[in-house]
Amino acid sequence: MGALRDILIDQWRFLTFRPMGRGVRDRFWAYLAFGLVVTWLAGIGRYWDNPRSELWQTLGLGSVAYVLVLAGVLWAIGKPLRPANWTYRNVLLFVTLTAPPAILYAIPVERFLSLETARAANVGFLAIVALWRVLLYGRFLSSTARLPLLSAAVAMLLPLALIVTALSFLNLEHAVFEIMAGLDPDQGTSDDAAYRVVFLLSLFSVLGSPAIFLVYLFAIYQRWRAFRSAQRPPEQA
Repeated sequence: MGALRDILIDQWRFLTFRPMGRGVRDRFWAYLAFGLVVTWLAGIGRYWDNPRSELWQTLGLGSVAYVLVLAGVLWAIGKPLRPANWTYRNVLLFVTLTAPPAILYAIPVERFLSLETARAANVGFLAIVALWRVLLYGRFLSSTARLPLLSAAVAMLLPLALIVTALSFLNLEHAVFEIMAGLDPDQGTSDDAAYRVVFLLSLFSVLGSPAIFLVYLFAIYQRWRAFRSAQRPPEQA
């Protein structure tokens, strides 16, 4: 029980942007197991009251698969920037520890609020969780990975831009938005304003991705030069 208490304390410290204790290094696999369990429970909570969900969604398997893939994408994009402590397992642990805010999705607001209010609440939950996770990732890049400001910014923005751009080209951004926010496309139109925000984000991502990618390449070059300079032996007097 003492180990679980330490993990819960560190989970709270992580979510409130404070340094975690040494336990995360001494009991890494216990922390990762905890993060995967919370991810799994959050996945179940997302769909527990959705009559249209598939069995694999109801069982929370989709959320577990999602974090495994997302960690791989973040690791691959960040690796060329030469961050410190940058292993797949460390990135995966980070991603799983961002799972608790998603428990907001499990609140059955449709049962005690009007349809329009419930849809607005679900959109609000989505915005809170997304922003919280992005800010946590920014702190992870600057503190744990020890990336300079430019590299941290581009490592944070590039995955977001690429994911939204890919969804836009596949015409999936509305479907993903509905799934993440718990919206039913067959009910009303109270989410029109939210869809306008999604459209603007998609437009920004499509137009901004090339520029962000160029900055990403420049950041890689800068990090490569800094690494070469650090490895170069001092000149003889």
